[in-house]
Formats: sequence, structure tokens, C-alpha cells
Amino acid sequence: MRREAAASPPADEPIGERALNRALLARQGLLDRMTTPIDQVVAAVGALQMQYWPALGPALWTRMTDCSPDDPFRAHAAGELLTGTLLRGTIHTVTAADYPAYAAVTAASKVGTWLRVDRGPGPELLDLERDLLQHAATPRTADELAEFVQAWLARHPGVVSDAELELQGRLNWRTVRSQPWIIREPVGGQWGPKTSTLLRAAPVAQRPAPDEALRTVVRCHLRAFGPAAAEDVASWIAWNITPVRKALEQMDDLATLVDEAGRVLYDLADAPRPDPDTPAPARLLPWFDSALLAYAPKWRTRILPAEYKDVVWVKVNGQLKPTFLVDGRVAGTWSLATARGTATLTLTPLQPLAATTRKELVGEAEGLVRFAQPQAKAHEVVVAD
Repeated sequence: MRREAAASPPADEPIGERALNRALLARQGLLDRMTTPIDQVVAAVGALQMQYWPALGPALWTRMTDCSPDDPFRAHAAGELLTGTLLRGTIHTVTAADYPAYAAVTAASKVGTWLRVDRGPGPELLDLERDLLQHAATPRTADELAEFVQAWLARHPGVVSDAELELQGRLNWRTVRSQPWIIREPVGGQWGPKTSTLLRAAPVAQRPAPDEALRTVVRCHLRAFGPAAAEDVASWIAWNITPVRKALEQMDDLATLVDEAGRVLYDLADAPRPDPDTPAPARLLPWFDSALLAYAPKWRTRILPAEYKDVVWVKVNGQLKPTFLVDGRVAGTWSLATARGTATLTLTPLQPLAATTRKELVGEAEGLVRFAQPQAKAHEVVVAD
């Protein structure tokens, strides 16, 4: 059932955390699953973080009504979705239409340069980038791109320092081949559940200017995760806050609100902001889900309770566990394992669950385990006590 957006609170009345939660859930398809085609779903919910490739399917399954296990791969094969190293130097999946803006914003961000010792992209390095992308018009392995860069610099001595050469050599030129204008491709050209390991130049005919790209990505962020403060957007895209705040202030068609901490929040004027008492169904989110990462760390509590932060985020290896939501906020984690032909999804609550909530969660989990492991001979859901 479609839930109608509520009017914004009066300008002098703060918007509460529960209202912010419901706004996020509505935009992410976590109140009502979306019925639109897969590329429109991805455009609506923003950049999907894909550090762990098996997260792609569950991230979409939990947000849309009709998603088969092969749909995300077909969308990639059709060129509707692209996956590359984007925001904060991490792997994301976005629509082909939005990719140029995300790539330009990433290139102009704190993580946008591949240099680690030298500073400043001189004209020769722009030539290297051009030649590298021409070489990557055909999908290449990481080693092949590293060899190309090494050979190019050998033909152009002095372009970077000896210290840069030494460091990048030890890194196998990872920072160069992880630039945003290079996307992921599967070995053999067949998209599937195996992590894509080949690299190809992104199909971008014209790069937008950084200011134009910033405005586009800001709107994408608000559409997917708003209302949001300047610091939330800056954290999400790894930019300094000053140009982000300036861009937001110059967009005269945005709505402005104030949260309970007194922060100014920005939003698209027609974006859904449901009543805070709107019921929220149980949902399962995958590894590294963007809904948990789209705000400055201190302000993620609209969906991730502060007391669960260190349970969900594994600092040792930087992993963000898959989670489940109860009443719109993280209430536990889940894991998936297959043994002797049986795929088992284990729910681990972080708080007591009412019997009706447990039943609802198990129903969601039964759907997800069948989606995620369609080849298994049997499927089961376990609730850890």
C-alpha cells in the first residue's frame, strides 16, 4: 500500500529522529517495496555500496517487489547499472545515467587522486590517464593495467618521483586502477554471483564539471537519504564541508528543516516525509548497506542505535555486518551459510523480539535465503537465542 507523504513540520518545530527514520525508510523502499524497474530503483535509493559483491542481490530484493536472482546481473549486462570505485574510494553500484556525476565528484574528492607521495596532477599525468583509459577500452586484469602504467612511466621518466614509483610499485598500482573512470567487468563477459575482477574504462562520453556533478550528487543523496545536513552529504562523498554547504545554500528550490540538535537539514521539496507513527515492517539489510552509512558517523542513529554501532561495525577489518530492522531501526544481525546442500540464514537479535515480530522476521528471512541461494537443495531460518 502506498503511504502518502506528510507535510513538513513548521519551520520553528524540529523534526524528530523517528520522523527522519520514516523519511529514510520511505525513500529506500523499506516501508513499501518499490514496483519500478531495477534501474529506477537504484536511481531512487542512491549509490549501493558493493564492497562485498554478494550484497547486490539482497540490497535490491529487500527494496523492490519483483527481483529475481539474475535481475541485477542482467541490468549490468544491459549497461543499465555500472559498478566502480566511487564515493570514499569504495566500490558502489549506480545507474549508468548517474555514473558520470558520481565519478566526477569522486575524482574531485579527498580520495580522488591516485598519488600518495607526490601532489598535483601535472599535464603528463593527465596524458597517462587518457592513455590508460584507451588501453582499458578492452577489459583488462589488474596486473595488465599495472604493467601498462609501469611501462608508460618508464617511457616518460621524471613524471613522478622515485618515492612515488617505489610506493606504487609495492601497491601494484592499485590506486591508479581504482580511479572512478574505471568500472568492473566479469571474466568471460558473463555477469553472475562471482565477484567481477576485470577492469574497463567507464562508458562516459563527456565528464561533467565538478560543480555541476556536485549538485547532481547532492540531489541524489537527498532523494535517497534526506533530510540531511551538509556534514552528512560531505561525509558520504568525502568532500570538505564548506563547498557542500555552499552548494546546498545556493539551491533555492530545497526545503530546509531543523533537527532536534539544531542542525539545518536540507531536502527535496516533494520528497516523502511520512508521519512518524507510520508502521515499519521488518526488513533485512545486506553487508555494507548504504542506509547505515549515508550520514556523518555521529548522526547515523536515525537507523542504527548508538549502542549497536560497535556490534554491527567490525573495526578490525572494516566490515559492516548484514542487519535486520525492527520498527525501522537495527535490532540484530544475520548470517548466511551453506552446508551439505542446505542454505541456513541465522538471525541474531540484539534485543528481545515479540512473537509477532519474530514471525515477521522469519518470513522475510525465508524469502531472502531462497533468493540468495536458489541452487541449494534446502533452505532454513534459525533464530539464535
